[in-house]
Amino acid sequence: MILKEITQAFGVSGYEREVRDIIKEEIKDYADDILVDALGNLIVYRKGSGANKKKIMLAAHMDEIGIQVTKVEDNGMIKVKSLGFLWIPTTYMSRVKFRNGTIGIVSSTVKVEDLKNDFTKLYIDIGVKSKEEALKHVKVGDVASYIGEYAELKDNNITAKALDNRIGCYMLIEALKKIDNPYNDTYFVFTVQEEVGCRGAIVASERIKPDLGIAVDITPAHDYPCDLEGSNKVGEGTAIKVSDTSVICDEYLVGEMVKCCEENNIKYQMDVIYVGGTDASSINRSNFGVRAGGISVVTRYPHGPNAIVNMKDVEASIELLTKYIDREFNFEY
Repeated sequence: MILKEITQAFGVSGYEREVRDIIKEEIKDYADDILVDALGNLIVYRKGSGANKKKIMLAAHMDEIGIQVTKVEDNGMIKVKSLGFLWIPTTYMSRVKFRNGTIGIVSSTVKVEDLKNDFTKLYIDIGVKSKEEALKHVKVGDVASYIGEYAELKDNNITAKALDNRIGCYMLIEALKKIDNPYNDTYFVFTVQEEVGCRGAIVASERIKPDLGIAVDITPAHDYPCDLEGSNKVGEGTAIKVSDTSVICDEYLVGEMVKCCEENNIKYQMDVIYVGGTDASSINRSNFGVRAGGISVVTRYPHGPNAIVNMKDVEASIELLTKYIDREFNFEY
């Protein structure tokens, strides 16, 4: 199953090669053209046939949050920094895996209540007793990701590491397989380094120069005890992004998404969050401005080793994607 495979693949920001290779192999028979750029973005093109066709960029990031080695202590303990935003409470006592397969446990040099969100107080224990032994397995600059196995839960929910944003990658893969003769020229872009500043989407959008861009990503849930407030609920359909910290979505594009859902009986909810952002922001501010929107899957426990999404929400998002990119767009300005 491709979703399980890509969630378990290693792809910390800047080190997405394994994920990209899996996706490239999966979609090669559905593309009119495939390009990997200098940053590592995978750009998959499908030619449109419409008389008034537009260039659409769909962006789903391949990278996941992770940690990077900064120092190996004399006692073999490994000091780290974060790549992307990781919660200290989630990271402390979690298992992590390096690209070479070495596994370690994250612990702390201080009491857990004194950690706050200071990664300099964390270290990884790989089970050795000296720097010499540790350096046989791990060196400065090596990166590691959470261990979070793929599992099916009740009521069509699944859990795994890296659902942010392998679930978006999965949706692009499935949408690409479903479209036959699209109306618009569509670029399915699997981006890099989103978790460290939406870097991949910047250069991809500059290359493509799209008429509109859609970030395909997760969005945080608000239907469980947490420190966030809002209306997002797991199981209530695809999430049409209205705004987040980094972007206010184009009003016309949002309206067309709502119409598309209502015309095709796709269950949807409106997504407004006050913390977080996606590749939509990078597309939006490229090329002197690009109309941008977002299609998301509401997710519990994001930026941890065991996020949860509902597969019916995922299916609704795939359906919206396939129908939306086949629409004729008429901009008023």
